Amino acid sequence: MSKVVAELKYSAEHEWVAVDGGGTVGIGISAVAADALGDIVYVDLPEVGSTVTAGETCGEVESTKSVSDLYSPVTGEVTEINDAVVDDPALINNDPYGAGWLFKVAATEEGPLMTAEEYAAANGGEL
Repeated sequence: MSKVVAELKYSAEHEWVAVDGGGTVGIGISAVAADALGDIVYVDLPEVGSTVTAGETCGEVESTKSVSDLYSPVTGEVTEINDAVVDDPALINNDPYGAGWLFKVAATEEGPLMTAEEYAAANGGEL
């Protein structure tokens, strides 16, 4: 079973959201999604300064199996991207909740998000 981190929130599209309390949130894809995708070989992230909208596509993740759209779980302005995952997309497979984070957003609104328990129950993950 894929790991689900209890402190995070999750979207139905398998993105996780880490709230820092200051309005900026970190975003990545869950281990459930990374495991389903297989070896990730390419990632396309939104540009710093661009606006993302909750529930809308903002990039893509390509693996040896398929190409999947990346959906923003929040609305706001992108403040930072993880250049390390652009250079080495395998970081997402190796550490999806740590070094494999994707981007940060100054969030003005959250889309519909699930608790870790709800996400794990819906997707066969393990807390």
